[in-house]
Amino acid sequence: MPSKNDPADGSRSLQEAEEAFRDARGSMFGIAYRMLGSAGDAEDIIQEAWIRWQTYDRSKVGNPKTFLTTTVTRLAINVLKSARVRRETYVGPWLPEPVDTRSDPALGAVNREALEIAVLMLLEKLTPTERAAYVLREAFDYPYQQIAEIIDQTPANTRQLVSRARKHLAAEKRSSVESAEHQRLLTAFVAAAQAGNVAALEELFAADVVSYADGGGVVRASKFPVVGRHRVAAYCHAFADRFWADATVHPIEINGQAGVVLSRDGVVFAAISVRVAPDGIDRLLWMMNPTKLAAVPA
Repeated sequence: MPSKNDPADGSRSLQEAEEAFRDARGSMFGIAYRMLGSAGDAEDIIQEAWIRWQTYDRSKVGNPKTFLTTTVTRLAINVLKSARVRRETYVGPWLPEPVDTRSDPALGAVNREALEIAVLMLLEKLTPTERAAYVLREAFDYPYQQIAEIIDQTPANTRQLVSRARKHLAAEKRSSVESAEHQRLLTAFVAAAQAGNVAALEELFAADVVSYADGGGVVRASKFPVVGRHRVAAYCHAFADRFWADATVHPIEINGQAGVVLSRDGVVFAAISVRVAPDGIDRLLWMMNPTKLAAVPA
């Protein structure tokens, strides 16, 4: 049997630490991504959490997953506070970074709540602590007592944070439709947009449809949301010839919902997602910032 000072003890301890981290990684990424809306920032936080886990006195940790969840959540809250300042100077609308949820099981959620692009946009209106409490409760079903410990709040305050977040989202969320209807309208939209058919587009849109295009100042895109059925249809018609020319359209699952990716010569240049309400497409989301498309498969 190895002695207390045997190097094998240290190796075994690090191996156990790696196994615990690996087991928790999926949920850690799911929490960080939902809070930040950026897969890249989420990965940075995961790496920071690993460094802290390696160097921490793990003999004091009773539950590794709780420790790691707490670390990632608090890091994400800090990043969100600084991200708000950065996004105020962002060129044009800011959209979350799309994730291909068919090929990336690392989101590790109990359910897909707070994963859709349109919902992540709504979460931007919450405070960092509200967002953390909402994600832990609604997406991962953590009990209020545990959430309170993670975000350093009382259970009563935590319930208020989640309740307040739900009310904020409920004021703007629409009733959803079946996935088959979502797919049907998305397919019809792509066909109408490629053809630049204004009349067909107007039939697909809700009266108050809003189009958001995220080029990040890197590629050409509308710097302001386009609002209203006729204006959005005319907007799609205006650039149809050059935008869709020689583009290959690939179906993809973007953040748990059907979407499409556009590529040219094997390089992805856009990911398109829609939000569908009972009265038609009410959100049209064009993700075109190249830095946000790096992980989207062509």
